[in-house]
Amino acid sequence: MSMTKTFLGAAGVCALATGAAFAEPGLIIDLGGKFDRSFNEGAYNGAQRWAEETGGDYMETELTSEAQREQNMRRMADRGANPIVTMGFANASTLEQVAPDYPETTFVIIDAVVDQPNVQSIMFDEHTGSYLVGIMAGMASETGTVSFVGGMDVPLIRRFACGYAQGAKSVDENIDVVANMTGTTPAAWNDPVRGGELTRSQIGQGSDVVYSAAGGTGVGVLQAAEDEDILAIGVDSNQNYLHPGTMLTSMVKRVDNAVYDTFMAGTDGQIEPGLQTKGLADDGVGVAMDEFNEDLVTEEMLTAVQEARDAIIAGEIEVHDYYDDDSCPALTF
Repeated sequence: MSMTKTFLGAAGVCALATGAAFAEPGLIIDLGGKFDRSFNEGAYNGAQRWAEETGGDYMETELTSEAQREQNMRRMADRGANPIVTMGFANASTLEQVAPDYPETTFVIIDAVVDQPNVQSIMFDEHTGSYLVGIMAGMASETGTVSFVGGMDVPLIRRFACGYAQGAKSVDENIDVVANMTGTTPAAWNDPVRGGELTRSQIGQGSDVVYSAAGGTGVGVLQAAEDEDILAIGVDSNQNYLHPGTMLTSMVKRVDNAVYDTFMAGTDGQIEPGLQTKGLADDGVGVAMDEFNEDLVTEEMLTAVQEARDAIIAGEIEVHDYYDDDSCPALTF
């Protein structure tokens, strides 16, 4: 069978090359766009990798408004997709309502926890990966000021910022960390113009390294960094290739692997409900190194990152988790 992705009007079953029949898995892509070059695109890439390797088909839908959340989720379940992967914390309340109505369907949500017998929740330790890129920012900065641009002002994004600030201050406690969020509505995930404006404002405050955790808005952040000749740090997907020469690194969050592994496990009925957390030890988060940033990263940086990674895994360094108490000791928002 040729590899394809089908949309909601397509048939709901397919067969692997082995001939075993199973329901098509489904992917619900969140607001911000499938090709945001970050979180959503990582999920899409994982689904495509599964399709290429197995020859299988999957259903896909892309949200364009808040009003579509429940409708699209139910429509995909009604069409027989199984498992269904839904991206983003904003789908949690919808899934709480929808999952009980489809007890034979397995749902997987990324970036939120939904306690239902047919739901698997996948979370990532964004704060620890952000700590590592914070170390790199602190070591690379020549001005003593680094910055952060977040998307929607929610606890998840504050978690990124908090870990980043703690990592930077582990290099020098006197480093200034400037942080701005793009907005308080889902539109904040797809506003590259505003992302660029915030970055330029931070540069005006002395920042010479900016970390973006803002979905599609980050495209504007990274472009502004190149235009103003400062260093930038990407997020979720490896974004180093976007601006070689100014991309210090990317804090990769392997949502691609999460989707790929879910689709693979789903074909065998091996998805267990409950919570999975992916972090440094299993390369769920980490620092991207490749030919696009190798000239910017010193051996001292690599050593510092590796030592910190090992110490975090061993419990010798504790990275504060914003989720624990809604606070960030290293940063004032």
